Amino acid sequence: MVVKIWDLRRLIVPVTFFLEKSFQNWTRSTTNILGTVFLYVDYTAPVPEIRHKLHEFLQASKTWDRDVWCLQVTNAGERVLELRALMSAVDAPTSWDLRCEVREKLVDFLKETYPESLPRTREVFYPQETFPPQTAA
Repeated sequence: MVVKIWDLRRLIVPVTFFLEKSFQNWTRSTTNILGTVFLYVDYTAPVPEIRHKLHEFLQASKTWDRDVWCLQVTNAGERVLELRALMSAVDAPTSWDLRCEVREKLVDFLKETYPESLPRTREVFYPQETFPPQTAA
């Protein structure tokens, strides 16, 4: 049996599962699917501007079905923010193409417009006088 899951993909489940457990039937009517692109950016990244640019890229794309889109900060790690771009397409192969297109365009946008927003490693140097004097043991 084919089951539609949260991101609109189809999950194939053995019929025996449904014979042994109760379920709710949400009949499939389209092949639409949601695709995601994850970006990892510095904390200085201008999220509203990236969100706006994502929408521009989607509106110009021939592969976006113009149904669903959003950009959210889905994690704040030790060194980077995780951004998740969500977008819809008419089917799985089109979703793959759309995700690749959007990922490439967003990275290029950041490199050209906000290069400081790309992930980086920082080294912090403290003046020597901020540390207590070393004593011999």
